[in-house]
Amino acid sequence: MTIGRKSIALGCAFAAALLLGTPAAAQQRDPAYQSARDNGQVGEKMDGYLGVVGEATPELRRLVDDINIRRRAVYAERAQAEGATLLEYAFTAGCLAIVRTVPGEMYQAPSGEWTRRGTEAPLRDPRCP
Repeated sequence: MTIGRKSIALGCAFAAALLLGTPAAAQQRDPAYQSARDNGQVGEKMDGYLGVVGEATPELRRLVDDINIRRRAVYAERAQAEGATLLEYAFTAGCLAIVRTVPGEMYQAPSGEWTRRGTEAPLRDPRCP
């Protein structure tokens, strides 16, 4: 996948809307999601979607799938409005979601490994805006 200047510009254009928009706000209000996040059972992936860290119970898998379905719908709508591909938009959203993790939360490092965020900035893909 090639992420170019267009994606970086798109990232700047929609960052505030994405990170303050409906999916993130709704997820923060969901106690099951917040608990899974706090316990390191889920984390932000580089592709813009939520991932299960370790073994997934059926309940956890349903939670993650539901969130990712809603994310994909938002990404598709906003990508079309911005003239980007879904892949470009989702990747940039993943970059931004990883930056917004807080110490103790899990995220996917550029190597693909799950990493617990410390007090330092998270490791990000060099193509991130």
